[in-house]
Amino acid sequence: MPSPQQARAQASAITSGKTVPEAEPAPTSRLRELFDGPRLSPGQRRIAQYLIEHITEAAFLSITDLAERVGVSQPSVTRFAAAVGFSGYPALRERLQAIALSTLAGGPAEVNRSNELQAAVDAEIQNLENLRRDFADPDRVIELGRELSRSAPLTVLGLRISVSLAEYFAYAARRIHPDVRLVTRGGSVAYDALLQSREAGGTWVLAFGMPRHAQETLTAIRVARGAGLRVALITDLALGPLADEADLTFATGTGSRLVFDSYAAPGVLSAALLQAMTDDDPERTQARLEKYEQVADQHQFFLKD
Repeated sequence: MPSPQQARAQASAITSGKTVPEAEPAPTSRLRELFDGPRLSPGQRRIAQYLIEHITEAAFLSITDLAERVGVSQPSVTRFAAAVGFSGYPALRERLQAIALSTLAGGPAEVNRSNELQAAVDAEIQNLENLRRDFADPDRVIELGRELSRSAPLTVLGLRISVSLAEYFAYAARRIHPDVRLVTRGGSVAYDALLQSREAGGTWVLAFGMPRHAQETLTAIRVARGAGLRVALITDLALGPLADEADLTFATGTGSRLVFDSYAAPGVLSAALLQAMTDDDPERTQARLEKYEQVADQHQFFLKD
């Protein structure tokens, strides 16, 4: 049952003589458009998700009540309002109430609205579709795969949230490349590893820079280039501080519908680069893969399916 404040707002909307334009998007779509543009932290995404799921009630909550419902602090709500482009929570709530009123007054409903998990998958499918279009011209991937294959050692850099992507790439690359060095710690540790890689004859670093983009990733890229290494970057933005410092940038979308990002498209792009590396030196690839399989069988690395 609507609260007294909601009931008054509904009555006001019905009797004001205003009608909702037929082409007006459904409330959920309007909220997604409002929240999808800015890069939100995991905590801020929790607030956005709560507002999307409870708009007719949440739009009329005080900042104290909203913070309590979501399980965050009041300053977190204030920072969220600023992150999505408002001067403060009162300005955001005014917009939310306008959206909620269209629902209370019988405005357009969401048609066949998928749940949050399905929406996250839909967004990743779109990221993969975009990557597929990029692959229509595979020359950049093929050329970079050739360069990475011939860099000995090859350094793979991934800090903070990007560690998992870097570890995946390095793990697979070691099956086909004789010297792969993984850097997952920043600061002086990264500096030492990058300098040693260059002194050992390395020419390239493959860096992963997923949001939220870390200052230490930017510093590590600058150190690498200062040491004479070239940097290929896999990230989500073609423009920005990280891309500005890299020699070569591959920008592909990340899934941001859930509290934490998902990386379907960067994962496929990484696999495509690995494929290009295998194609650059097929004889070395075959020899190393066969040797690895012999060792795996000898020591029973894997279960029999």
